[in-house]
Amino acid sequence: MKILVANIGSTSLKWRLFDFSNNGERLLHKGGFERVTDYSKAIEDCLAELKAANAIRSENELSAIGFKTVIARDVTGCVRLDERVLQAMTDYNCLAPAHNPPYITGIKLFARRVPEVPLIALFETAFHQFAPEAVMRYAVPEAWRQIGVRRWGFHGASNKFIAERSAELLCRPDVAEHARQLYVNGAANNIARPLRVISCHLGGSSSVTGILNGASIGSSMGMSPQSGLPQNNRVGDLDTEALPYAVKMLGLSVEEAQKQLSKQSGLLGISGVSNDVRDITEAANKGNANAKLALDVFVASVRHWIGSYFLQMNGADAIVFTAGTGENRTELRAAICADLENLGIKLDAEKNNSTRATEAVISAVDSPVKIFVIPTNEELVVAREARRFLEMKKN
Repeated sequence: MKILVANIGSTSLKWRLFDFSNNGERLLHKGGFERVTDYSKAIEDCLAELKAANAIRSENELSAIGFKTVIARDVTGCVRLDERVLQAMTDYNCLAPAHNPPYITGIKLFARRVPEVPLIALFETAFHQFAPEAVMRYAVPEAWRQIGVRRWGFHGASNKFIAERSAELLCRPDVAEHARQLYVNGAANNIARPLRVISCHLGGSSSVTGILNGASIGSSMGMSPQSGLPQNNRVGDLDTEALPYAVKMLGLSVEEAQKQLSKQSGLLGISGVSNDVRDITEAANKGNANAKLALDVFVASVRHWIGSYFLQMNGADAIVFTAGTGENRTELRAAICADLENLGIKLDAEKNNSTRATEAVISAVDSPVKIFVIPTNEELVVAREARRFLEMKKN
């Protein structure tokens, strides 16, 4: 069984092709294009590269194409992409304007190009569907709740991978297996010895998630990817009264204010330098006070959410750093973990400084809470769930 996972951005197409056979899994091919202006051509070129690499002889060898979709109205989990689901995604374009429209376009083009191949979506909200209602509910009127105003949480594929892999590293095969079967069996309530993990997915888009026994108990991201931590150029958490106040005082339209919050805020808005942590760090090291403030705000927000889930789970067995910033920025990991020894969180400075983009334990030997760097693999999770979906449909 060969499953192609397509990751579609506003100007990019990246892919990985996985082969599942004899109960094993192999990455057969990966690639991508940046600065895409013609997605039909990009898809054609993708398929051509797969054939040139002898990964497939024809499109008919593909059992499915999987997509790491973000959010849709009244739809979550792993589902077959049809007109109903595409319309549900369109209904929530306003919540994920940088993600949903390009995915919808790309999915329609793939459907036109390979009409016989099943297209399967794994929504980023899926991992959080089992979180307690009390942590997902906003204090809004019932009519608002009924139209979907609630916390949804995102980075689901990444967090599911972290849930599985961290359990393996902590020698908890029971929890690892439960995490693998999560979308089939739901959250576990029969695990005698709880496993508590705090996942810090830190990149251009960032979130912190509490994971209990392989399942989410809540995420820093709320109804949209605009929320939670300060993002690269998106605001993160903001008082609801700030928007009408800024509209009135600055003479902005609501649309212009939303644009500024989604494209000119976050780390870019504070630093005035860039939306890239690398550029901001360089500027901060040269004495740029606003750049340093942006990093400090980011660190404070990560610590805030780690503290939230540490309290909710009565401690933690592990804290995991993943995604581009989490895997590579040693100085930010050190700042996030600083002065937490009384909570049992002790970083080993030498291990931390020598670890970039590779799996490692970076906590001190005597740290009660393990600190991991685990490179995430969202595409593998999408492929595994697409495979499971196909197999369940057969049965």
